[in-house]
Amino acid sequence: MQHHKEPLKLAFIGGSIDSAIGYTHYIASQMDHLFTVSAGCFSRDAKINQKTAHTWGVKENHLYSNWELLLEHETHHVDAIVILTPTPNHSEMILKSLDLGYCVISEKAMATTHQEALEIVKKVEEKKAFFAVTHNYTGYPMLRELQSMIENDKLGKITNINIEMPQESFARLVDNKKPTPQSWRLKDGKIPGVSLDLGTHLQHMVYFLTNENPIELVADESSFGWFEDIVDDVSCLARYTSGMKTQMWYGKSALGHRNGLRVRVYGTKGSAEWFQLNPEELLFQTIDGSRMIIDRASSNIYVANKQRYNRFKAGHPAGFVEAFGNLYYDLFEKLQQYKIDKLHQIDWSYGAMQAAIGLEVFEAIKSSSNERKWIKVNGF
Repeated sequence: MQHHKEPLKLAFIGGSIDSAIGYTHYIASQMDHLFTVSAGCFSRDAKINQKTAHTWGVKENHLYSNWELLLEHETHHVDAIVILTPTPNHSEMILKSLDLGYCVISEKAMATTHQEALEIVKKVEEKKAFFAVTHNYTGYPMLRELQSMIENDKLGKITNINIEMPQESFARLVDNKKPTPQSWRLKDGKIPGVSLDLGTHLQHMVYFLTNENPIELVADESSFGWFEDIVDDVSCLARYTSGMKTQMWYGKSALGHRNGLRVRVYGTKGSAEWFQLNPEELLFQTIDGSRMIIDRASSNIYVANKQRYNRFKAGHPAGFVEAFGNLYYDLFEKLQQYKIDKLHQIDWSYGAMQAAIGLEVFEAIKSSSNERKWIKVNGF
């Protein structure tokens, strides 16, 4: 994987060494030697903050005890800010970073309401800023291969997508005790946490594969797990301009599923299926009854055989962290381009507008469930 350019410098807000998502972003950003983490306010806990900086080689004078100080002092030192705090904190930090002229990479979801998201959209447009929201699953080579197959009409006109992400974390016992999620995950706002956490991935994947947003939907939300009044199961049926339909199911009360992410795409010429627990293989069925398994070593494939997706050869599974690494590879190329021409078209991850539409979808899901009826989605 050859990139003979200077690595770009990142500053992390949140994402300490003790945070699963922080550690993942760190490894992913380092994987192809395209970035260094050179500044941070990693944790409100001084010891964890120090430990993270020490472990990742961040110098003392670029470590901050609060995020406002970091933003104040790093303007001329870093190429982008990466926001890895709990979702409820995102919009304030994003807006402040954009105000100060930073390029911003945000962990999903970028905000907790559609209204907050629209403020970010406005700011991004006003500043002509670089802004990206990370949804790592679309970094998997075989999901990118599926996108290319759809673009190249291998499946024909897409009629139906069935996509699901069942998990069990709000229902199973841990050491025979009730689970203890982080406290911020146990407060549902205008959009339930489960939609911000899991639903955003599914909405992003459908858009990633088809370039379409729903125009109307009907949905149902339930609470089946240990936490009363916290939505932990969502089903949604959506319609699209092209006539395509999707069925979306996600939740945290599906016992037996650690993470059951699966997408099935049906078209007039064929269908395909990808299951995250078997990420190296894409199942493809054609109208004449043929069934095949496609992987990175298959012949006549579009993207999955590229060197950048083959850090190690086919047969040795690439996974979650590598998918994230692919996203950072994209972000590096886009940031380099942005430095030259100030254009900020984001191909692989969400830009601000698409992330805002995603949040509008989840507010519609909430309304539909409450009102028990179909709800229209404007999607701008």
